Amino acid sequence: MIIGVDLGGTNIRVGIETNGQITHQQHAKLQFKDSLPKSLQQVTAMIKPFMSPAIKGIGIGVPSVVDTEKGIVFNVVNIPSWERVPLKDLLEEVFKVPVFVNNDVNCFILGEHRFGLAKGYHSVVGMAVGTALGSGIIINNQLYMGNNCGAGEIGLLPYQNYNLEYYASGNLFKTFYQTTAFHTHELALQGDLQALKIWEEFGTHLGQAVKYVMYAYDPQAIVIGGSVSKAYRFFSKSMLDSLRNFIFPESVKRIKIFQSQNENISLLGAAALVPDTVAGLPLINN
Repeated sequence: MIIGVDLGGTNIRVGIETNGQITHQQHAKLQFKDSLPKSLQQVTAMIKPFMSPAIKGIGIGVPSVVDTEKGIVFNVVNIPSWERVPLKDLLEEVFKVPVFVNNDVNCFILGEHRFGLAKGYHSVVGMAVGTALGSGIIINNQLYMGNNCGAGEIGLLPYQNYNLEYYASGNLFKTFYQTTAFHTHELALQGDLQALKIWEEFGTHLGQAVKYVMYAYDPQAIVIGGSVSKAYRFFSKSMLDSLRNFIFPESVKRIKIFQSQNENISLLGAAALVPDTVAGLPLINN
């Protein structure tokens, strides 16, 4: 049994992974973001009830770059006090089990590759579309992180007069329409024409991000997740239409693009950070 932790700038989720399923979980708003001791206390307090002699390790995803060897996180998004936190050492001291730390979007695609829609693909990219836009990358069945665990930050690539994230994430709704993706989704479900038009525009921008991913990594599949992906039905057509001018049409024919379906996939991916040798499981050959 493994504990998976999904730590975001707004919420924290903790769950137990057993045989590819989250069997028990809890979530809460992250408090005291300006105080490192108090926010760490909340994290440990949420993990503690899940601990038992059966727990072999803890995996945790955070929205930041990470020294994955030492388990140090840097400049965590939307948590001002987390500038440099030796998270692995701090949690191992408290819970006395191995702890593994990685970027949250890496956990998302790791979960999809191990347990979800990307299972069976050796080359796949996960695009997390929410308040921001990021991606996680699997190459030859291995998570590719780059030198600083910062690979896949496609949202920061230049686009139009700023960057992709400015247009192809929840930011578009806030900046250009003074609303939220959630509210626009609710209106679209009611058939509101303006909302449908906004989602069409959003899909066109996200399609450009998909093209960036295809040019950079040429994956077999792309899995789109994150809070904004819940409105997939309203932006998928314009997203796919924007691929028509992709320079390699055969690549467009062969690419598989999925909407993530499992709300626990990031928790499962965080748990998958714990190696099978630690978890006491047989090695998996993908």
